Amino acid sequence: MSDIIRLLPDSVANQIAAGEVIQRPASVVKELIENSVDAGASSIKIIIKDAGKTLVQVIDNGCGMSEKDCRMSFERHATSKIKTADDLFAIRTMGFRGEALASIAAIAQVEMRTKRFEDELGSRIVVEGSEVILQEPISCPQGTNFMVKNIFYNVPARRKFLKADTTEFKNIINEIQRVALANPDIAMILNHNNEDVYNLSSGNHRQRIVQLFGKNINQHLVSVNTDTSMLKISGFIGKPEIARKKGGEQFFFINNRYMRHPYFYNAVVKAYENILPPDMSPSFFLFFEADTSTIDINIHPTKTEIKFEEEQAIYQIIHVTIKEGLGKFNVMASIDFNQNTGFAVPYVKKDTEIRPPEIRVNPDFNPFLKENSPYSTKTHHTAVKHWEKLYEGLKNENTPDIRNESDIEPFSENENYIFSGVEQPQFLQLKGKYILTPVKSGLMIIDQRRAHERILYDNYLSLMQEEKVHSQKSLFPESINFNPDDFEIIKELIPDLKKIGYDIEIIGKNSIMVNGVPANEISGDLKTILDSFLETSQSGAFSTSENKKEQLALVLAKSNAINYGKMLEYEEMTNIFNGLFAGLNPNFTPSGKLIVTIVSINDVETLFK
Repeated sequence: MSDIIRLLPDSVANQIAAGEVIQRPASVVKELIENSVDAGASSIKIIIKDAGKTLVQVIDNGCGMSEKDCRMSFERHATSKIKTADDLFAIRTMGFRGEALASIAAIAQVEMRTKRFEDELGSRIVVEGSEVILQEPISCPQGTNFMVKNIFYNVPARRKFLKADTTEFKNIINEIQRVALANPDIAMILNHNNEDVYNLSSGNHRQRIVQLFGKNINQHLVSVNTDTSMLKISGFIGKPEIARKKGGEQFFFINNRYMRHPYFYNAVVKAYENILPPDMSPSFFLFFEADTSTIDINIHPTKTEIKFEEEQAIYQIIHVTIKEGLGKFNVMASIDFNQNTGFAVPYVKKDTEIRPPEIRVNPDFNPFLKENSPYSTKTHHTAVKHWEKLYEGLKNENTPDIRNESDIEPFSENENYIFSGVEQPQFLQLKGKYILTPVKSGLMIIDQRRAHERILYDNYLSLMQEEKVHSQKSLFPESINFNPDDFEIIKELIPDLKKIGYDIEIIGKNSIMVNGVPANEISGDLKTILDSFLETSQSGAFSTSENKKEQLALVLAKSNAINYGKMLEYEEMTNIFNGLFAGLNPNFTPSGKLIVTIVSINDVETLFK
């Protein structure tokens, strides 16, 4: 039997390695801009076409490479940063394994132009599928110009599983944000499909945060700073006002390298206890500095998972630092002294005569007399006589008086009519939350908010399939700004929002103007509605246009549904009842929560046994 074990060809081995390092266009962007940072660049320009599927181009003014280094950089494990094994424990640069360029060249068509300051000519190299097609001298500016075209062109199965352009571009923006936040002194430009998304000038950390996430965030940032022998922490945490339900702006950096760390994240969240609701997540931008010998960054191919020697001690340092920051800037739950608690001190003029209180005593009162006893029949009867007052405020003019049995109509004998009453059903609202109505089998209980949410959801979906409905012009049009990655998603929603009655136009970079809202409808704040939609989009819960329409309809319905505690007129309860049972699924909300339940006659009778 012949030998069966053999070495893989370099092209196949590189493709396997690429599967670990290069997962999507965003991975290419990450590796290239990190190389630019390591090259000492003060300016980086990123040009993207079709969310990176067609082109990823990164241009920097860094140190550049010689002719030999230009060729060697595409070999596996070729690196300028590691010479001995000890160097692995003192890494300060972003890339060090020498896998990035080899992995990129294995699954794309690559062209690189590079030149050092001291050289008269630079070098141009073309690599496709790990094969060097061309290398020649060329005249070019100092630095490196890297072009990656047609990612996964030779691995069609991988290319087929790339997400929609919106999702892939959002991932690219996430990677750029991480490098940009860690290196605020480097100017960066991001251009997508010939349109500038970012144009970041050099500055400090706070300025870079504002450049990336908008001017509104500046007033909600609280600075933190702690210096210990084990760890140095600096950066900013967000006030509760900018907390989001799902992953907002949350960034950890160690020695200017972005990292994920669930354990340290828990330390931050714990510090916000009793300040934020359990379903809200705070924003933070925290920069750690530690001795490189106390951390291990070489435990994951993407180098985003970092191991620390003293994690428990660092957890406590982070927790205390956040608590101190929140306390120092009074970002804590406080007593509202403007709230009317029912206690008031009367105002007394300076010249007001002060009189002592008069004490009135009945000298003839005898507690042993029967009529003065708290258990006397007379007193008891007086309390029962005025029992009607217990029901004051519960009845409105449209609600049937349940104390008068003659007002309650008998059950209809018509098999096609399930309600009580020959003419119409009878309704009663309970605690501003439930609508009660008798039916043949017992008592129907309807959750008023969930029912309204179901009605609105079905209505919005129906409108999105039809022509545009009328909108009502706003007296004061509202402009709304978004982060660049969020704006890419919002742009896709505008046609559907117009169909349901919103008059919206794009007015500039990452901004929209709301000129009108749906007519004849109390609409919730559109910014809040869109923020809720964006929070859901981060979970990747939907990808197709139909999924997005359904999610948009759900967010709109939840935002505009009547709140618990709202007292309904009889006509409003009737409209909710009729609208609910006109739909195809009156029993459950779009999220699957129960809307209607029936307490049977047998269950009611059991209560009185």
